Amino acid sequence: MRKVVVLGATGTIGMNTLEVLHKNAQLFEIFAVAALRNVQRMVEICIKYKPSIAVMVEENAALELEQSLKKRGLLQEISVKQGTTALAGIAAHPQAHIVMAAIVGAAGLIPTLSAVQAGKRVLLANKEALVMTGELFIEAIRRHKAELIPIDSEHNAIFQCLPAGADIDLKNLGVAQIHLTASGGPFLQTPVAALAQVTPEQAVAHPNWVMGKKISVDSATMMNKGLEFIEACWLFNAKPEQVSVVVHPQSIIHSIVEYIDGSFLAQMGNPDMRTPIAHALAWPNRIHSGVKKLNLVAMSALHFEELDEIRFPCFSLARQAMRRGGTSTAILNAANEVAVDAFLNRRIGFLQIGKLIEAALTEVTPIDRATLAQVIHHDQLTRDIVNSKIDGKKGFYYG
Repeated sequence: MRKVVVLGATGTIGMNTLEVLHKNAQLFEIFAVAALRNVQRMVEICIKYKPSIAVMVEENAALELEQSLKKRGLLQEISVKQGTTALAGIAAHPQAHIVMAAIVGAAGLIPTLSAVQAGKRVLLANKEALVMTGELFIEAIRRHKAELIPIDSEHNAIFQCLPAGADIDLKNLGVAQIHLTASGGPFLQTPVAALAQVTPEQAVAHPNWVMGKKISVDSATMMNKGLEFIEACWLFNAKPEQVSVVVHPQSIIHSIVEYIDGSFLAQMGNPDMRTPIAHALAWPNRIHSGVKKLNLVAMSALHFEELDEIRFPCFSLARQAMRRGGTSTAILNAANEVAVDAFLNRRIGFLQIGKLIEAALTEVTPIDRATLAQVIHHDQLTRDIVNSKIDGKKGFYYG
């Protein structure tokens, strides 16, 4: 029986993880869950799954959760904790074996690193942690002998298509190229001229995947693929030129590894995050995920096309940041998080997301081989700069 901690339990990845764990309750115990402020959903989680520990980052949310569980007579079974220290604490808890790192954005960095430093099996759904810290993160994995298994469908697919347990040296493994697939999001066919008028409601309406608002907007701008590009370089010890992106609107093939002998190994399946979650939980074994079986006969033809970087400039910015190195990727991520939040709150237009990221990358000078403190400093500096630009613009929503 392996004890699992779910960071970001109230989000889409978190809820899917809890479902897979529950389906395989003979193998896993839901030991601890954590969320920022969604008390209603956390109460539902506690009632259904009865974890030993529940953490709410926000103080008022923790008090409300504690009161709700007390009314239901659950406080004897479930310990409620509050704050970022408690978050890092459950990630590194000595009783925990596996940590699902599914907190969105930079907020997930410290608890994810805590799990790494405690030598846990870390299921990485929080791509921003690796994007921000890069080499620091990978070095910590090696130093503390932690296991890192990617949850993003694309990276999990690559992981499955590489030799199991092998040290990742693409040349020695005979890998010619890693191909990340991209659905293209909701605006793949939208005229470029019409993108200036895109609304938040349109941007979060992904055609294939059910995701949170921030990740959905990232998919619409293709920044999500840019972050995945950076993540793939670090996860698989790949140079930027060894990773390419191909648009595949059906989201059936999740990524491809091309070998020097002409073989293309692809992982296929219905677009459902429970598949990579189940794979990572049980690896190197397999468990049931509850995902609907892919019907090969009924499946339509698979289509592929090149990524249009004029339509999706955010991907180009991510690739530039990776090639530039140092804290460039942390700057990119921070600018994107602020810009996406502003777009969702109708403070800027869709096209301003990329423009604000580009401005941040121009104005903030990156630091090579930065310490964690320097990464966090550049993250905050970038947020301040981008927020200042947004606050200084009135009537900036469209155009």
